[in-house]
Amino acid sequence: MSDPSPADTAGRVSAIGLSAKASTHGMQYRNVGASGLRSSAIGVGCYPFGSFLDAPRAQAVVHAAQDLGINYFDTANSYGIGKSEEMLGAALAGGRRHDAIIATKFANRMADGPNDVGASRIAILRAVEGSLRRLRTDYIDLYQLHWPDRKTPIEETLRTLDDLVRVGKVRYVGASNLHEWELCEAVLIARQQGLASFVSTQDFYNLLYRDAERRLEPFCVKYGLGMTAYFPLAGGMLAEVYRRGAAVPAGTRAAVSPSTSAWQTPRNWDVQERLVAFARERGWTLAQLSLAWILNRPATFNVIAGADTPAMLQENVRALEIRFTAEDLEEIDRITLVDEDRTVAPVYRTLRPEKVFEFGARQLARTKSGEP
Repeated sequence: MSDPSPADTAGRVSAIGLSAKASTHGMQYRNVGASGLRSSAIGVGCYPFGSFLDAPRAQAVVHAAQDLGINYFDTANSYGIGKSEEMLGAALAGGRRHDAIIATKFANRMADGPNDVGASRIAILRAVEGSLRRLRTDYIDLYQLHWPDRKTPIEETLRTLDDLVRVGKVRYVGASNLHEWELCEAVLIARQQGLASFVSTQDFYNLLYRDAERRLEPFCVKYGLGMTAYFPLAGGMLAEVYRRGAAVPAGTRAAVSPSTSAWQTPRNWDVQERLVAFARERGWTLAQLSLAWILNRPATFNVIAGADTPAMLQENVRALEIRFTAEDLEEIDRITLVDEDRTVAPVYRTLRPEKVFEFGARQLARTKSGEP
């Protein structure tokens, strides 16, 4: 990175460095868990790069994101078998890398050899070198275990990640898709042995699927891990692009995705339609409501959503303007926990409300509103 030009620093220079530059985009930044890493509240999911988006379109999304103050780019070595990382690296070339947090992942199969998958020492060292090369960088900001490798001792995985942090190839480490007990084991072993510990976890979570609130979210709050959600818009169900009974619009990712029908259950349509009405009454889009709601959760540091165009990014960023009242949160709970409220056993909700877990959605909303 080159030093800033005199024009960029005019009026901001003092004996203790530069004063903060005034924001022109209104982006919010949050610590990733209890770490000092600062991430934009809105991130960019780079899964479509190399599959649905070609290089020019991917670059347009990355550059527009940075212009909006977004610094967090989520990818993985297995996305497009390296294509996503390659396109992200190319888009960040020419001086843009310094202002980006690259969050990539490892552990999925990348080739046919027995050591080309998993979280063993040999697999991790192969994976990180490949990612560094494709990303055109000499360090990764957040290196995440994509899926648990139950054939490899977690101590081996953690020791290898710690070595990468110590030599400067990785800044922070995180996890994804681990069971709560696996995440707890990894965090406690790392802390006991003085190893680099996971600062974040990325998991499936959105307004249609709220199981993470029962065990994962309270664990993250207790032990200082930051949460980020994938599929925050539930495969497009929460983007207000699709309508019950209507054909999926041509040219969208859902039109070619084999999983589209799996999202579109009668229960999900019922909840989606009620959420659309709720959002419209307040002048919000459903996507903005959905992203803002996740950002309101106690352990969440950002949300990552795939954006196919700069316009979609601008729509996502507007979620930061939303402020919920306690009544809003109560109504969202009423709408979304219908039929599938699995955060607490029904008997406790009706007979022993004091047994509702302290981070249960309804109880949290009541606490904020001052109710007993």
